Amino acid sequence: MNTDRTHAVPVTVLGTGSYLPERVVTNEDVVARVPNTSAEWIESRTGILQRRYAAPDEAASDLAVHAARAALDQAGLAPDRLDFVIVSTTTGDAPIPATSSLVQRALGAHRAACFDINIACTGFVTALAVARAFVALRPETKALVIGTDVYTRFVDFQDRATSVLFGDGAGAAVVGALPGADAGAETGTERGFLDIELVGRGDAHELIAMEAGGSRRPASAETVADGGHLLRMQGRGVKDFVLDNVPGILADLLKRCGHEASDVHHFVPHQANGRLVTELAAASGLDGAHTHLPLRHSGNIGSASVPVALDEANRSGALRDGDLVLLAGFGAGMAVGAGLLRWSAPQGGIR
Repeated sequence: MNTDRTHAVPVTVLGTGSYLPERVVTNEDVVARVPNTSAEWIESRTGILQRRYAAPDEAASDLAVHAARAALDQAGLAPDRLDFVIVSTTTGDAPIPATSSLVQRALGAHRAACFDINIACTGFVTALAVARAFVALRPETKALVIGTDVYTRFVDFQDRATSVLFGDGAGAAVVGALPGADAGAETGTERGFLDIELVGRGDAHELIAMEAGGSRRPASAETVADGGHLLRMQGRGVKDFVLDNVPGILADLLKRCGHEASDVHHFVPHQANGRLVTELAAASGLDGAHTHLPLRHSGNIGSASVPVALDEANRSGALRDGDLVLLAGFGAGMAVGAGLLRWSAPQGGIR
């Protein structure tokens, strides 16, 4: 789906934030729980050195609130000025209510509409597309977009293909009109989001799944016993899907925006696996871009991967005003989301 970049109002990221739980879990720690593996094997196959696990009393909404507060603080925006709270998660606090409702209450964003998006690791980019559309329709709109996941509660530690990858975390972005840019002003046409591309491939949905707990297989003693509530992933199939599909989607997006891969300054992808991301960057012609890989210390954190990587790049000073930034989410569904933006340094002071 082409989300159409003919918006009169330039829409951008006004602030970013992220949160990783305190508990650090090294490869050596994982090896103690996962059979037939080693710390060296994990690092060589995934690029991951450590990841963070949520505390027993932390759920997806708790992580999200930490990240949200950091993003709001950087944007200089009070919570009660938010019009939307959009949360991407597949590991929400509970099936009902929406995790976004819990985040709204905790933040005090009393006037905001809130809803969740469940497209796993593509969800944050999808949520950005939705937020961008809302702002384009009503330029004074301010939207808080969050990716948060606690996958470590749903991995099978007998399965080294998945259990060595995942960590917990949350990332957030405040989305709004580009400060100081009048609708249609020439100065605003090349700032903020240039375009966002969303693609769904339901024919490959079996590659990543958590089979039980829904209306087809409601929770029961049987579903718990047979591991139906644990995350299952076909590693080889996922890799083939990503390398066969994502480079072309990124190329189409860039072409539509009048750019080539060599123009991109920063590549901010889903932190699926270090080796896979490196291969993806090469296959997409992004060798000259700075590929941001916080997964070395965060692991794969699902919906939070892209916003955490974006926040770390932002706060480190790596993103300079005017840089071309390419975001890419891909995962369960299967789904792909890609966004291209001309970075505008957060200015704060929005009240």
